[in-house]
Amino acid sequence: MTTRSRILLAVAALSLVLMYVFPIWTISLDAPQYPEGIGMYIEINTITGHKPNDLNNINGLNHYIGMKRIVPESIPELKLMPWLIGGLVVFGLAAALSGKRWMLYTWTVAFLVLAIAGLVDFYLWGYDYGHNLDPTAAIKVPGMAYQPPVIGTKKLLNFTAHSWPALGGWIAFLSLGLGVILSYAEWRRAKRSNHTVAA
Repeated sequence: MTTRSRILLAVAALSLVLMYVFPIWTISLDAPQYPEGIGMYIEINTITGHKPNDLNNINGLNHYIGMKRIVPESIPELKLMPWLIGGLVVFGLAAALSGKRWMLYTWTVAFLVLAIAGLVDFYLWGYDYGHNLDPTAAIKVPGMAYQPPVIGTKKLLNFTAHSWPALGGWIAFLSLGLGVILSYAEWRRAKRSNHTVAA
């Protein structure tokens, strides 16, 4: 790898440390009875409300429609994620220090697989919460499911749900994008070098 690629890879890996500081995802709900909106942040190892009581309020709303309570301590992915991100930081720095292309490619592919797996898991998590409802719930609307969007906006009864990456999530996407660009640039450089040697 070139010196510039190694520096940029180190920056991409180190930027992931910010995911321990800033929320990764945000889900918010707008409704006439909540003019200021309520919402929650998905952080690397927990879920918190946008405001101190928001998570309790969301769990209260969920109770009426039969949705399970959101209990961060019971979500295994939140225990696993700090270790996975930590592994990406360490391996990315090791790849930058070594300058070996195969380590850059491995880091990028592993990161891409983790990102896709994370989004699929997020979808399945939302599906479970939105579809597997308590049949004894106070409010039942035949055929209605309450799955929030993975990304974007969706109308759920009189609520409008918004789901978007938060700052930590955008940093992860930028880091992954930089890894993809560096991998492609290094692959092209290696290919040109091989052609020059062959000629």
